[in-house]
Amino acid sequence: MRRLNRKKALNFVKELDAFPKVPESYVETTASGGTVSVLAFTAMALLAFFEFFVYQDTWMKYEYEVDKDFTSKLRINIDITVAMRCQFVGADVLDLAETMVASDGLQYEPVVFDLSPQQRLWQRTLLLIQNRLREEHSLQDVIFKNVMKGSPTALPPREDDPTQALNACRIHGHLYVNKVAGNFHITVGKAIPHPRGHAHLAALVSHETYNFSHRIDHLSFGEVIPGILNPLDGTEKVSSDHNQMFQYFITIVPTKLQTYRLSADTHQYSVTERERVINHAAGSHGVSGIFMKYDISSLMVKVTEQHMPLWQFLVRLCGIVGGIFSTTGMLHSLVGSCVDVVCCRFKLGVYKPKSRTILDGHVNSLTPLLTENGEH
Repeated sequence: MRRLNRKKALNFVKELDAFPKVPESYVETTASGGTVSVLAFTAMALLAFFEFFVYQDTWMKYEYEVDKDFTSKLRINIDITVAMRCQFVGADVLDLAETMVASDGLQYEPVVFDLSPQQRLWQRTLLLIQNRLREEHSLQDVIFKNVMKGSPTALPPREDDPTQALNACRIHGHLYVNKVAGNFHITVGKAIPHPRGHAHLAALVSHETYNFSHRIDHLSFGEVIPGILNPLDGTEKVSSDHNQMFQYFITIVPTKLQTYRLSADTHQYSVTERERVINHAAGSHGVSGIFMKYDISSLMVKVTEQHMPLWQFLVRLCGIVGGIFSTTGMLHSLVGSCVDVVCCRFKLGVYKPKSRTILDGHVNSLTPLLTENGEH
């Protein structure tokens, strides 16, 4: 009884077979079918090979949400060289609440303003990359995916010993400020606080020594991530007048970066530049110096590196194999049918009529039975 039930079940399963097997004696192979099969298998192999590279690649996903963190401090990372002596300039931050931030985290280092040949080459390369980033925004994804792996973005040290005098001041370090709009500035004289804000001791500095030509080697906000390029990195401005103001209006966007190499909270920013000569007689009022006015966006960007899942890769492979197999089969059948119609219409190939002949051992095998006059 069990054998009978098992046999019925097996027969039932065989009837459900959607892939019936054709005996090899009934299968006819042709040269055209073999050629199409070779082309189909080659196309499958190539597309599967390229699909594997797509599977290995990753892409960046951007999401936007409201930044709810108002209590933490914002870190400002600075590396700026000004073409004035360190005792003549001062740098500090004044936020929107008129709170002066102590600049204890900044260091003043006397240096030579002119770059060495190797440093100048580095700066030109950096500016070239910056120009490409402004034109091709998709390159930013490549930078995000290759952080912690690319070349360092800091200015390399001098490879020679300068013989000229130290005529510039390198101001570098970091500051922690409140997450409100503020103004980081470098101007003449050291900053001193007072009840109504702050002031700079500039009375003892001659106007002839004013020179706010500067080079921004690095300016970023938040955690420092090696390999990330910022919009102002490599910027160099040369002053055309002693009393000149340089202004940078910066909009900071909090960014959470999460890749397969690191996870960090950093900030991106956009900048608008402006410069003008201070001339009170002509109505151009202000203070000579470098002013960076920043504001913080209320939106936060989450940048996440994503990868194609394995199941999707397998589905795409099945689609490639099945699609090419079905398409080439239909094309082969269609072309074969068209060839058969043409050959049948014009009596070509296997459809060409054959001439009837009589074989004779005494005469030519192609000699007709009747002569032209109808005689035997």
